[in-house]
Formats: sequence, structure tokens, C-alpha cells
Amino acid sequence: MAIHPKHIAVSGNIGAGKTTLTEMLAKHYGWQAEFEDVDDNPYLSDFYSDMSQWAFHLQVYFLNSRFEQVNKVRAGEHTVIQDRTIYEDAYIFAKSLHHQGYFNDRDYNNYLSLFESMIQFVKAPDLLIYLKSDIDKLVRNIEKRGRTYESAIRIDYLQGLNTHYNDWISSYKEGRLLVIDVNPLDFVNNPDDFASIVSKIDVELHGLFS
Repeated sequence: MAIHPKHIAVSGNIGAGKTTLTEMLAKHYGWQAEFEDVDDNPYLSDFYSDMSQWAFHLQVYFLNSRFEQVNKVRAGEHTVIQDRTIYEDAYIFAKSLHHQGYFNDRDYNNYLSLFESMIQFVKAPDLLIYLKSDIDKLVRNIEKRGRTYESAIRIDYLQGLNTHYNDWISSYKEGRLLVIDVNPLDFVNNPDDFASIVSKIDVELHGLFS
């Protein structure tokens, strides 16, 4: 029987390899890829320079962008693999910014109210792939790709995100979940590492329709 999932999503911290793996999986399976709106985001560089001032603006922009993506995925006819989910916007990034003092209570509560209104119209991915990575590897990957606006990312910010990712993934019940520890992997340069990821995804995809 042919397997045709509707929506696959790749999640993980900054520098975990989401975008690269999304591109590779889209090519391998013939899926359509949806990426995070980073290059055209009007707030990102300002945010990394002054997180407190721009946190609310950035998170609302990402939330709206992701909501539009999800609606487009469900309305379309093709299998789509998405780089990051709408859940991460609220449960990871907004939560971390509030916890670290960059998001004041008023803005955070306003943001959560908006998220709760949106999430009622969102269907979870058929499969969520979470890339689990240690801070050292995240930092190496961030430095390697050399994005100017990421040069100001602080280690404690990444650590806070990792903590919230662990909490979120441990309680994720919205749909099927595949956790991949990318610390020992180099799926870009090592075909065997990529093949091992594909093999695990194949198992999950068959499980969706069994």
C-alpha cells in the first residue's frame, strides 16, 4: 500500500540541523518543503541585538508565519515537511524568553492568548521528528554556518531552549514522535548516518498506516 502522510515536521534547537535535514528528506521522499521565515524576517537581527525590546514582535511574527504554513499544508494536496512547528513558538521560544526575563508578563500573557486562539484550528503533524543535540554541537554548527545575526546568541539562551525542548518532548502527546540523537551523527557528510535516519522514519511512516 502506498503511504502518503500529509504533514511531517522537523523540530529542534537552533543549530540542530533542522533546515538541512528538511531539505535532504524532501529530496529523498519527493516531499514539498516549508521553511522557517528567517531571511525575510524583519525582526531577527534586532532581536539578537536587544532581546527585551524585540521579543514580542519577533514571536508574533513567527507565530503568524507558522499558522499560515500549517493552514497551507492542510489545504494542499502534497506531502509537506515543515522546518519547525507552531508548538515550538509557544512552548519553547516564548516560554524561554519569558523565563529569562526578555518577555514581560503582559506581553507573554497576550502572546499566549493569541496562541490559544490559533491552536484550536491547528492539526498536529502526522509525524514529528525531534533532533536532540547537546549545546557544544549546537554552537559548532552555528559558528560553521556563520550567520551574522546569530553571532550574538548567548550560551545561556541556548541552554534555556534545550531545557524547554526536553520538557516539551517528554510530554508531547499531539501525534507520532520520533526522537533522533544527532550528537554522534554527521548526516550531511556520512551517507550511512542519513540512511539510518531514513530507516527510522520509514518505520514510523509504516506505523501511521498499519
